[in-house]
Amino acid sequence: MNKMTIKDLDVKGKRVLVRVDFNVPVNEQGEITDDRRIRAALPTINYLCEGGGKVVLVTHFGRPKGADPKFKMDNIARRLQELSGKKVTKVDDCIGEEVKKATSEMKEGEIVLLENVRFYKEETSNDPAFAKQLAEVADLYVNDAFGTAHRAHASTAGVTAYLRPAAAGFLIEKELNIMGKAISEPDRPLVAILGGAKVADKLGVITNLLNKVDTLIIGGGMAYTFLKAKGFEIGKSLLDAEKIDFAKEMMAQAEAKGVKLLLPVDVVITDDFKNPTMHKTVNADQIPADLQGVDIGPETVKLFSSAIKEAKTVIWNGPMGVFEIPEFAKGTNAVAKALSESDAVTIVGGGDSAAAVEQLGYAEQMTHISTGGGASLEFLEGKLLPGVAALTDKE
Repeated sequence: MNKMTIKDLDVKGKRVLVRVDFNVPVNEQGEITDDRRIRAALPTINYLCEGGGKVVLVTHFGRPKGADPKFKMDNIARRLQELSGKKVTKVDDCIGEEVKKATSEMKEGEIVLLENVRFYKEETSNDPAFAKQLAEVADLYVNDAFGTAHRAHASTAGVTAYLRPAAAGFLIEKELNIMGKAISEPDRPLVAILGGAKVADKLGVITNLLNKVDTLIIGGGMAYTFLKAKGFEIGKSLLDAEKIDFAKEMMAQAEAKGVKLLLPVDVVITDDFKNPTMHKTVNADQIPADLQGVDIGPETVKLFSSAIKEAKTVIWNGPMGVFEIPEFAKGTNAVAKALSESDAVTIVGGGDSAAAVEQLGYAEQMTHISTGGGASLEFLEGKLLPGVAALTDKE
């Protein structure tokens, strides 16, 4: 990575504006149900505090329409204080006089958490005047929010016009190094497993990975568009009708490049995945017209698992079925288990796959679980992420 990281900064006595990703899931009472994203930022926060920096944290939380008490940062500030063991001062705004006052009185090693940056619509529109106000309370900038690095917002990109140098925190550095190596110089065979609902969401990823991988595994809802492209009856299964030609083209390209493209050979079918009255396993070319596929079957699990066993690097993004329903989560669970038993470098790309691995207790066995669903997808597409592009280049 040719961008400056926090190790290139002298932070002693300086106020450091750190963009973190504390967009944590909460229950109806507003209690945090998973603090993984807060824990992931601790190495950067601790390093800056120990180096004598004055740490000013900014993050978004949820998708509020304007200032909304439901999306205030108070609970997050409390949890950060518990996890870090350091006093965290929460300010009730992210720009303006109160913030200026709080940040001007900071001592070395102190932490201030600003209010939810998305209370201002100027954040997502990357408004320069707003970015300038954010930047006014600090001397240096660190981005450690990989989960939002694919968005050019005021706090991820705009502020870097006014705060230099702008450096990557440990989390972004780790994400880019691990995923970067997996894509550009992997230990082979490199196997990518793509799932999730729509082919349309993964067009760029499929196109890019076909040039990099030895084996591409396609499961989840998007597999049915590929099965349809093979001429199979898929019943009422998910279909991206406009993407059938794309699927044909990808299968032809895989063959031409010598890439193994694995699709389900058997599937679990049901009448209605929300209120099923029945389900059974059939061969992938024998889905009845009035039923729909909702998971991969046991033969497919064997096929996918043996490809994982042979791999030296595995990238997984997206579930194999309707994994919110336990009956249709068996394929996703089996892939997670195969990854947990593998000796390969295993990378789980954010979102539902990360949630599945966490829920099943396999997180410790993975080499890396990405903190950003959308960002890791765009990275796998080969796109330059705006939040990374905006950082200062190393000399």
